[in-house]
Amino acid sequence: MPTLEIITIGTELLLGEITDTNSTYIARTLRDHGIDIFRIITIGDNPARIASTIRESLTRADIVITTGGLGPTVDDPTRLAVAKATDRELIFDPKLWEDILNHFTYYGRQPTENNRRQAFIPEGAIEVHNPVGTAPCFIVEVGNSCVISLPGVPREMEFILHESIIPYLSQKYVLKNQIIKATVLHAASIGESVIDEIIDDLEQMSNPTVGLLAHPGQVDIRVTAKAESLDEAKRLSDPIIQELRVRLGENIYGQDEETLALVISQISNQHDIKLGVLEYGLDGKFTERLKLGQPDQLHASILNEKPENITDFEKTFDDFKKDVACDVWLGIAININEDKTAHLYCQNSRQKISKTRKYGGPKEYIPLWAQNIGLDFLRRQLITSIKNDEIGER
Repeated sequence: MPTLEIITIGTELLLGEITDTNSTYIARTLRDHGIDIFRIITIGDNPARIASTIRESLTRADIVITTGGLGPTVDDPTRLAVAKATDRELIFDPKLWEDILNHFTYYGRQPTENNRRQAFIPEGAIEVHNPVGTAPCFIVEVGNSCVISLPGVPREMEFILHESIIPYLSQKYVLKNQIIKATVLHAASIGESVIDEIIDDLEQMSNPTVGLLAHPGQVDIRVTAKAESLDEAKRLSDPIIQELRVRLGENIYGQDEETLALVISQISNQHDIKLGVLEYGLDGKFTERLKLGQPDQLHASILNEKPENITDFEKTFDDFKKDVACDVWLGIAININEDKTAHLYCQNSRQKISKTRKYGGPKEYIPLWAQNIGLDFLRRQLITSIKNDEIGER
């Protein structure tokens, strides 16, 4: 299986003036052809640094793809950098110059003298025709490895990648189309580091791979399998998904497109549970999230006046329960004392469970964190209440 490193070239990328979309597109496209991506590197318009980076990449990867720096101006250094990296001279290619002239003629324009720079490529390079732009591309073979230089303009790069580069790579490395199947399990109210300790051996697998992505109050566990067919990819990933569910238990609330709100609604609708929610400090966002799951029976109230303290909120919650006939009530409040704290209360027909959680992340993420832990708190209490037959005795 060939390996790839991608080098995006342009000082404007380093300065954040434009966003690099080329590397993402190349990586997603070539991974489906069985190519492993090792690194993505961004470097400014400096020929010496680019040449050094290319040489280093060639020590690790079979394929090095550069994008950008093929224009006609003096700050387009890719041609020179590739020549330096591969110990070659830049030579003028009459055929490429003819392609450039024809392109300008087609659009009724005249090339300037600096456009001739674009017809210089490293000696012995393979010409790659660019029918959608003026920047000729080329491939320099170095033993069994190669350096492929593509334009920085996304439309041009994408066309040439499919039209010329993939056929070249398919012939050189006998590529096979491969299926990449990713399954995402969602866990809540358990930290990324805790999950890592539980599943660290699975994270060291090569196919399928297992990776973690943390969000405020939630962690995604991605299982990605690579195979020649969807059935084979599923055969590889299913046992790992099952093992994750066994190890993490009820910490996992859903898979792929399943959300906390959807899971809560499925539970409440299936068991005909009437939900009552009182929230403070979330501007109605908690209720909006819960409604997205489309519960059949939901009575929600938003407390706008700030409670004097948590005891005051708890009293308001108790009054809310008396006024609203439900099977399960949830109270959630944040930042009553401006201390990055969420206070949670859940009441069914038999008991009230309370929990206080503190958040250590950036202040702006508190609402999302509180929504996630609040929804998961409600999910867990619904499951527990159903198991213990604690619902329906109002």
